[in-house]
Amino acid sequence: MKAILALADGRVFYGKALGTPGEVTGEVVFNTSMTGYQEILTDPSYAGEIVTMTYPLIGNYGINLEDVESVRPHLRGFVVKEASDFPSNWRSKMSLDAYLKENGIVGIQGIDTRALVRHIRDKGAQTGIISSVDLDPQSLVEKARQAPSIVGRDLVREVTCSQPYDWQEGAWDIESGYRGAVGPAKYKVVAYDFGIKRNILRNLVASGCEVKVVPADTPAEEVLAMNPDGVFLSNGPGDPEPITYAQENIRKILGKKPIFGICLGHQLLSIALGGKTYKLKFGHRGGNQPVRRGDGHDVEITSQNHGFAVDADSIKDIGVVSHINLNDNTVEGLEHKTLPAFSVQYHPEASPGPHDARYLFERFTAMMDKEKARKA
Repeated sequence: MKAILALADGRVFYGKALGTPGEVTGEVVFNTSMTGYQEILTDPSYAGEIVTMTYPLIGNYGINLEDVESVRPHLRGFVVKEASDFPSNWRSKMSLDAYLKENGIVGIQGIDTRALVRHIRDKGAQTGIISSVDLDPQSLVEKARQAPSIVGRDLVREVTCSQPYDWQEGAWDIESGYRGAVGPAKYKVVAYDFGIKRNILRNLVASGCEVKVVPADTPAEEVLAMNPDGVFLSNGPGDPEPITYAQENIRKILGKKPIFGICLGHQLLSIALGGKTYKLKFGHRGGNQPVRRGDGHDVEITSQNHGFAVDADSIKDIGVVSHINLNDNTVEGLEHKTLPAFSVQYHPEASPGPHDARYLFERFTAMMDKEKARKA
């Protein structure tokens, strides 16, 4: 079945339908990871986006039932050069195409993804449309132009949980799969779900935390009433600026409990501290982003997925920039000058990897230990 990807600036790509036949709009972005497409598909941070994979063959190890980051895919559409019809892996349960069909995800394959990525890098991420039902390119370009921008939209409400829940699953083991906690929990953590990835929760459990996940708009008073040892601010989709309820709750928690934020949680913490964010031209998405830690020569290779960044100058009076992206010098981490609060823009829980930044979970537990000792 024929399909078309059309961008709002008029660029059109012709290919074949992948997944569910239909039509979707979203911001067209690209991810440079060579593996991990299943985690990308199920990462709630991709809500509102049509994701292009730069690696040319996607789906070659199929889809399994373990490596998911949420209950279902959240992205709007999926773009690949070639989708493998014959996956080979001992854990594979179905093909990529079957998985997309099962979850109602519209995709396209057979286009020149290199040309698309170069275009996005030159012109910037923009709204696009995938269709296998309307094959009129001019009609599709006009639809893309009329589709809502990702800027200014609250996408968190589309992906957050509806009720609080406890998370008990820990690290994965080749013999037994995902394990539970090893020994009794030492810390009680409340995690705000702005679109949280399961592997973040697994790393918290593996670090000795008893984890309670709460909806994104849970009042700070309710969180503090649970008397946690620390509060975690999760990743999530889109623009942080319109998530005002989260910013206000973070302000109320600052100084009362240790805070650790990742990705959108990092941006929301920055805004709560009085900082500002801005939209990147085409964002950082992939498993190979170099980040410098501090002012020294320590470099981490990191997994990233974000289209907005924190303005360094806007937080200099109250926060310290702890990590810098070596590709474009954007802010990748911050810590409060006096209060127990820190955050990173990238993903230390990265699955399938890299794992250079797993130490940040230990830093969070050390911060909680310090606060416990101070109050004892």
